[in-house]
Amino acid sequence: MSHFLLGLSLLLGLSLSTYGAEDKIVVCYHGSWSAYRNGNGRFEIEDIQPELCTHLIYTFVGITSSGEVRILDEWLDLASGKNAYNRFNALKSSSTKTLVAIGGWNEGSATYPAVMNDASLRAKFVQNVVNFVKTYGFDGFDLDWEYPANRGGSPGDLTAFVSLIKELRAEFDKHGYLLTAAVGVGRYLVGSAYDVPQISQYLDFINLMTYDLHGSWDGKTGQNAPLYASSADKTEAERQLSVDSSVRYWIENGADPSKLVLGMGTYGRTFTLASTANTGVGAPATGPGTNGPYTMESGMMGYNEICEKINAGGWTVTWDDEQKVPYAVSGNQWVGYDNEESIRLKSQYVLDMGLAGGMIWSLETDDFKGLCGSKTYPLLSTINEVLRGITSTKTSSSVSSSPSSSSSSSGSSGSSGSSSSSAGSSSGVCSSEGYTRDPSDCSVFYLCSAAAGGFVASKFTCPGDLVFDASSSACKYRSLVAC
Repeated sequence: MSHFLLGLSLLLGLSLSTYGAEDKIVVCYHGSWSAYRNGNGRFEIEDIQPELCTHLIYTFVGITSSGEVRILDEWLDLASGKNAYNRFNALKSSSTKTLVAIGGWNEGSATYPAVMNDASLRAKFVQNVVNFVKTYGFDGFDLDWEYPANRGGSPGDLTAFVSLIKELRAEFDKHGYLLTAAVGVGRYLVGSAYDVPQISQYLDFINLMTYDLHGSWDGKTGQNAPLYASSADKTEAERQLSVDSSVRYWIENGADPSKLVLGMGTYGRTFTLASTANTGVGAPATGPGTNGPYTMESGMMGYNEICEKINAGGWTVTWDDEQKVPYAVSGNQWVGYDNEESIRLKSQYVLDMGLAGGMIWSLETDDFKGLCGSKTYPLLSTINEVLRGITSTKTSSSVSSSPSSSSSSSGSSGSSGSSSSSAGSSSGVCSSEGYTRDPSDCSVFYLCSAAAGGFVASKFTCPGDLVFDASSSACKYRSLVAC
């Protein structure tokens, strides 16, 4: 081990393995709306361990039909030195770069065509992006358009997307900015949404979203991100829904392997079984699984939610050796996910295939508090161990397991909150699950969860002078809310 690497490890609080660090990147997406989650699921920017990420990506901003960058965090006080962008960029160092991503699934595709297929509007958008990155201190920009020529897009999007990337590249090179993209891996997208050789030429790297390959929409259980196909995959189309097949298809169609970043999900896809007598891969399902306590979204659970449930008992975990991922069953609930072992195999796959590195979606659903084991960020740490030869020295014993009570100005387009009270303190305000505003104080709201035939309420307070808007479940300026 060199004296330089040893010194770097001591400086960053890291331990280096004996086999040395690989020259690979680790991309970490951060969903800003996770600041609104309750209890141990609430995630603040300060919970990020930047030494575990070579690239940190803040999500999301949007786009207007006039070519403007649209800020989705309506509560964000950009004039304040304590806004989320400033706090996020304070994490950067010589070894960690920050980017901001545009798009995402909820943004869709319908707004993009009018801008991207008009040369003048596209040029305006490029300049707006450059100004946005410069103004808020990011090192680059990530395109997460889901997806060109699909989901409300137009056929011209295929070439317009290439033109956008070329024009951004020309401007970004003047400033030394990074240009990346997150891309879907469904085979129908290659050639309809993506001109693979062209975008591979102009992007610094390409984040493959190699997850969500199966879900409750299939009507039967399936792994979220299988490394390989399964004997349960009966058709050629089903056999193509694996990480390995997706990576090889992108390379076959002209992608430079050294620019491909393998996406790994820190969450699982959940199902409600049709029968508890049939619980394997491919078993009939009646719909999505029940909500997790933090993400509150049917059909998925964060790894932190999954591991806490497994540790609490009542779940049977099975290793799917064909697909190199686990699944867990409790009663009629089924979840396919990634654990440390499957993440280790995928990280080794990155090395074997000569890919640029690994990516996680996303930081806030890893076990970031270390409640399930001996260390924080077990999945992200595993990626770093394999790809970079480092692991965090921060252990779970140094992390509080109680809900945060510190004030915060961070958040996103969901519900927000700066502090939480003990559960059950205001259960009289709840009539259904979800968020509700305090009847006498517009700045206070509650997360209502079903329990024991009634409801348990967790109390939150909007940061600063913001108040809670029940129609959008978000904290907004008082002038924008009827209260």
